Amino acid sequence: MKSFEDALAALDLRRDESAWRPRLFDACSVTDQQALVALIESGVVHRADDTIAAQLAELVEVRAPERKCTAAEIERAIEVHLAGRPRATYGTWVFYPWSERLIHVLPRDEYVEVRTSRNRNKITHAEQARLGELVVGIAGLSVGQSTAVTLALEGVGGHFRLADFDTINLSNLNRLRAGAQAIGVNKAVLTAREIFELNPYVEITIFPTGVVEENLDAFLGGLDLLFEECDDLKMKVRLREAARARRVPVLMETSDRGLFDVERFDREPDRPIFHGLTGTLRADELDGLTTFEKVPVVLKIIGEHTMSRRMAASLVDIESTIKSWPQLASAVALGGAVNTDAARRIALDQFRGSGRFFVDLEQLVSEGREEKLLPEAPRPPEPPARRAPPAELERSDGPLTASQLEAIVEHGTLAPSGGNAQPWQFRAGESLISCALDPTRRRTLLDYDDAASYLALGAAIENMCLAAGALGYATTIEHVDSGGAPTWRLHLTRTTAPPDPLVAQIAERATNRRIGARAPLGPARDALLGCTPGALQLLESPEALAELAEILGRADRLRFLSMTMHREMMEELRWSTEEAERTRDGIDVASLELAAPDLAGLRLVSRWPIMETLGTIGGGAGLMKATRKAITQASAVGLLSIEHKDPRHAFVDGGRLVERSWLTATGAGLAFQPMTPLVYLFARLERGQGVGLSPTEREELTALRARFLRLFEVRGRTELMLFRVGRSAPPSVRSLRLPLERVCRITK
Repeated sequence: MKSFEDALAALDLRRDESAWRPRLFDACSVTDQQALVALIESGVVHRADDTIAAQLAELVEVRAPERKCTAAEIERAIEVHLAGRPRATYGTWVFYPWSERLIHVLPRDEYVEVRTSRNRNKITHAEQARLGELVVGIAGLSVGQSTAVTLALEGVGGHFRLADFDTINLSNLNRLRAGAQAIGVNKAVLTAREIFELNPYVEITIFPTGVVEENLDAFLGGLDLLFEECDDLKMKVRLREAARARRVPVLMETSDRGLFDVERFDREPDRPIFHGLTGTLRADELDGLTTFEKVPVVLKIIGEHTMSRRMAASLVDIESTIKSWPQLASAVALGGAVNTDAARRIALDQFRGSGRFFVDLEQLVSEGREEKLLPEAPRPPEPPARRAPPAELERSDGPLTASQLEAIVEHGTLAPSGGNAQPWQFRAGESLISCALDPTRRRTLLDYDDAASYLALGAAIENMCLAAGALGYATTIEHVDSGGAPTWRLHLTRTTAPPDPLVAQIAERATNRRIGARAPLGPARDALLGCTPGALQLLESPEALAELAEILGRADRLRFLSMTMHREMMEELRWSTEEAERTRDGIDVASLELAAPDLAGLRLVSRWPIMETLGTIGGGAGLMKATRKAITQASAVGLLSIEHKDPRHAFVDGGRLVERSWLTATGAGLAFQPMTPLVYLFARLERGQGVGLSPTEREELTALRARFLRLFEVRGRTELMLFRVGRSAPPSVRSLRLPLERVCRITK
């Protein structure tokens, strides 16, 4: 058996410290396949990692984030993607000579797509593409190494220029990501290796002699950003002089108190270097100065009054009890993060300023600086707000009493209205009820030309006609428009006609947003079509419902991302039982039938700054989910329309049709949910020429309108309401109503 010394002597201790660039082999190229075979046969490959199956699986999942794919579905999608190509010949094989490893990765674009997929939506696709084109230079690779690697991790930079003359020694390993095996390796070589292991497709140029006058042009030419992190004072100044001449922005993080400098020479070509802290100092003035003689300049740059106490104390002992100025791994890591974050925002024109900043963790995370948190105290579930039943409709042989008139009007107020706005006002006396819109009730962008309000008024009139019939009174309706607010008068006269059975459904009718299992309508279909002859179109096929779900989902996204419509939506919501009972209008969030995670999501999207940001980055696909699910799982979706006439008459008459359809559905045991906003956006687009809508909103609605008209025939008709029907449990909550005295004046 060999001795310990002989065994070590027999080892091949040679290594190529200069190797830093991987070799890439196109897996589908016959020439590259042959070259790879030769490489393998040469014996230099000591380990191979083929994880292409896992990468392909993730690619499939990244491209279908809305689906929870099974293993079998993923495998089928991979086979479709490969189109019969063997997996071994797909993508790229990469050989890293410094580790003697061979790995198999996706093609360039797919590799970048998957590797940066977790950046969304903090970085959009378009932004990522822009960031991936940047040419960045990093001079000095301590904080610079952290910066380079963080940039590469985030996908900021497609071409890196790395400059440092120094090699790794053991004391560097307190802050640089490397092992003891890297001792003696040039820092630029080490950093290039680490970046290539993250992304073998980037471009890298190294300057292992550091930046010197002879390679200054090659280093700076065409740079988009310069990170200056070198120790040499003269080169710090010279790099700024040259960067200013070329209008290249300079970023520097100094690894003490998070001191961070931004010099936007691209925007301020006459800006003094170091913010003017060094006056008119030129690089050539530093020739021949000793380290001691440079101290005053260094103190001007880093600020003798702003550096940390421990750094200031350490400067006294440099070359006495410590070799050089101290740096901690946490500070270096922070420097890489600060540099990268600012660089990303500068490149995307989200940060335009110059100046000095401090990201001082000792100040930001310290006693007395903690956020004052107010966790919500546990409380018992609130009982839902309950709507009292309307007064009984008691027939009598005498003249109409005040209580009977109140009962009729109260049944009228149980009609639906957009956002439960209850936009009506009534006056009742003798045998007459006058109905008009209440000018004090708020109108919304969706309520173009008061169409939705008139629809609600028509539904209330239908309820009152039904209630009057139950009391033995026929109703004659007169429209009065004398230049003021249009009024509809209900004249009540005795009749022997039996009550309409729909009257029994008025108190039961409610919006039901519960989603049950999709099932055929059965006999209820004929009842719905029969109650409003010629006015109702039904979509029932899965294909038609899927297309409508996409249309309505996109309309929902548009509403959430519109500042006006978002504000109006949120103003309609009542977030607690107390609020619902206090206002007695609007939409109780309990009626939305949301599970706890969905309710938390609603609170999140209720904040306009979040929606504004979502719109800016082109996001918001998640805003479409709820509507897609509601439509695709419905038994049918109906569109009610009426032949063209004066808009006010159309919507008042149409409101009566809507209410009869809804009451019929209620009597048939169907869950009924209006899906109307898009119809009224179309009205604003077409009848109102898009007033109040942005050009982008008009363009999107025009495209949605074309798709909508392929599903429904509406020529010569006014669209009233779109709704979904299906089978589900009863609603948890019914919307409350304003007190009768708020909406009606009884004069008898």
